[in-house]
Amino acid sequence: MADVALDDRGRLTLPKEVRERYGNRYHVVQLPDGVKLVPVADDPLEALRDEFADVDTSTDELREKARDAAIDEAGR
Repeated sequence: MADVALDDRGRLTLPKEVRERYGNRYHVVQLPDGVKLVPVADDPLEALRDEFADVDTSTDELREKARDAAIDEAGR
C-alpha cells in the first residue's frame, strides 16, 4: 500500500507497481466513507469471456433459470 497525493490540477498518480498489476483505466466508485478505484479491462467483453470460460451452461439455460427464479420469487 502506498500514500499518494493529488497534484495542483487534481490528478492522482498511481505507483508503477499498481499500474503494472491492474492497468491504466479505472472506474471511480464513490462510497459513503471514501472512494474505490475499480480496474477497467482494455477489452471488457474479452475479460467477461475469460471470467466465464469454464461455465458450461448456455445463455438460454441461464435465462430460463433466471426466469423461473423470478416467477418463484414473485409468487411468494
